[in-house]
Amino acid sequence: MSASLIPRRTLLPLLASALLAACSTPAPGPAGAGDPQPPIVFVHGNGDSAANWMTTLWRWESNGWPRARLHAVHFDLPNARDDDTQPQAGRSSADEQMRQLATEVDQVLAATGAVQVVLMGNSRGGNAIRHYIANGGGAAKVSFAILGGTPNHGVWANAGFRPNNEFNGAGPFLSALNAPKGPQGWEVTPGPQWLTLRSDNNDKFAQPDGVWIGAKGTPTNVGFDGPALKGATNLVLPGRDHREVSYHAEAFAQAWRFVTGRAPAHTTITPQDRVQLDGQVSGYGPGGPTNRALVGARVQVYAVDAATGERRGAALVDTTVGANGRWGPLTTDARTPLEFVIDAPGYALTHVYRAPFARSSDLVHLRPERLLADADKDATAVLSLSRPRGYFGVPRDSVLLDGQPAPGIPPGVAGVSTSKLKLHGGGNRAVVGEFRSGAISERIVGRSWPAAERHVTVLELHE
Repeated sequence: MSASLIPRRTLLPLLASALLAACSTPAPGPAGAGDPQPPIVFVHGNGDSAANWMTTLWRWESNGWPRARLHAVHFDLPNARDDDTQPQAGRSSADEQMRQLATEVDQVLAATGAVQVVLMGNSRGGNAIRHYIANGGGAAKVSFAILGGTPNHGVWANAGFRPNNEFNGAGPFLSALNAPKGPQGWEVTPGPQWLTLRSDNNDKFAQPDGVWIGAKGTPTNVGFDGPALKGATNLVLPGRDHREVSYHAEAFAQAWRFVTGRAPAHTTITPQDRVQLDGQVSGYGPGGPTNRALVGARVQVYAVDAATGERRGAALVDTTVGANGRWGPLTTDARTPLEFVIDAPGYALTHVYRAPFARSSDLVHLRPERLLADADKDATAVLSLSRPRGYFGVPRDSVLLDGQPAPGIPPGVAGVSTSKLKLHGGGNRAVVGEFRSGAISERIVGRSWPAAERHVTVLELHE
């Protein structure tokens, strides 16, 4: 990426101790009296899946929102093209994302009988929301649009670097969306009420320097305020990272307040006695991760001991994935940790350990790990600690893997969501992942498995 002489946008002052409300629109009132609990459609980001919204849905449910009115899009091909105007195997264009979102909204409206939906998106999901409202007929069908960490002014803004990329703030896609509208020159499309949620300075994709796009020392021409939009209610969640501004309890609280006009009763997740789980199994394609069914994969699910990770009895589920991609259902409780084993040709034999699921979910989506790289084949075992709904930040967070500081987490801006550790010797034994960040504390115990037999262990965090 070459340096550009395009002037940088003026940065908003950083507020490290309180939420910043910078908007030119009136404060929203409660949802329309005719539909006090409108359906909400959640839209995930680049390379992600609907599973990222699992704990968010739990929080809405725990505050009384009907589960039947909470929906999460699961894009077939979640990764954006390098050039949005050119087909690219295994990747999707902005138009394709918008059309899939439009179909989802129409299905939700038909199923619920509602007139409008609320849309909430993370990162690239916000691009799809804005595109749908501006160009796909969504302005009349959406009452509230909430964008968490969406790079509304780009991850970079440089006409000379990937000029047609969806994330280029100087490219045609974002330039058109941001074109001034109405007498006040708003960047948002009239109709819905708009909310943006962003970090103060901890979003890896809203940084003045290009370090997180592989161009350290090169200006991006985008500031920390890149996700903010003229004409929206713009809120800062201090210290939160690129994913947390959508998936953290603080993001839920702000979204709830925006839609209802009041604070939620609580931001905690209320456990259920009986928990039913299900989800889809997907894999990788030529363009990266996909959310298409990984037909033929075998899935086994075991209850495990919370202290040792050892299996407690026979498999609760043992199934081969069919055309619909589903691996369940499984009925369990909110006290039992689980091990998911995914075995598919061309992939590592993946053991995913999860803490007990507090509530039912059909968003327990699984993706086996790729086969081990040559550099990992000397290990006795390979294990990872994964945080799909946030990034690891040091020294903000305490992150331990097998009793030591988790490797591969650079200090400063929170920017990696996985830590991988290679073990040498020790055989099959308990391995522990621990994560603490503010009020969040989670501990998962799994088992190491032999890398020589293509096994990989993943300890996956809920929060």
